[in-house]
Amino acid sequence: MIRVAIADDHKLVRTGLGALLDAEPDVEVRALFANGQEAVDYVAEHDVDVLLMDIEMPVLDGVEATRRVLELRPETAVIVLTTFHDDAYLAGALRAGAFGYLLKTGSTEELSQGVRDAHEGRRAFAPEVLDRLAKQFADGDAAGRRGGPPARGEVPAPLAALTRRELDVFVEVGRGRSNREIAEALHLSEATVKTYVTRILAKLDVRSRVQLVVLAFETGIVTRAVG
Repeated sequence: MIRVAIADDHKLVRTGLGALLDAEPDVEVRALFANGQEAVDYVAEHDVDVLLMDIEMPVLDGVEATRRVLELRPETAVIVLTTFHDDAYLAGALRAGAFGYLLKTGSTEELSQGVRDAHEGRRAFAPEVLDRLAKQFADGDAAGRRGGPPARGEVPAPLAALTRRELDVFVEVGRGRSNREIAEALHLSEATVKTYVTRILAKLDVRSRVQLVVLAFETGIVTRAVG
């Protein structure tokens, strides 16, 4: 069973979400919290697999609560669940260590699948959020990126499995470029680029190229001032 807890200052929301998830055969909702501090206090004493965290809450907001929860329980997957997809909220949540970012306007299926994905080590992002991240990188390509991929000794640990050429392609994907644009930039065929992207997805255990954009943001391999 996936042990889930929910932090949201609106009682109707947290109880409703709790009831929806508790109806899933593989999910057990262990606790509901009215603010971030209650969530921090709970995980200090109890194991939680997935914690759904609202952003705007009294006493302690969701971003700071996420940071404190992960200091106590780094193995807990925190998914921010909010009505906001503002850049500042998104950037703050990712920097705090959130493993996913879902919207309350999403479907029940999207929520339950997000919980399962996070529990299995896959990041959970609402489609609108992934689209927003991809657009940020595409729009900010000229203004906020490094001149090229880093030297091998400077590669962030999650990307260490990539070859030099795969890293080159990953950087270009992180900038929001299409296979054709990457092929032109790196003097490769589109088919070769597609092969590299497939290998990168497998090595990094992600399911889509937009999630590669998320990883590029999180590792700092492509930089941009967000929020």
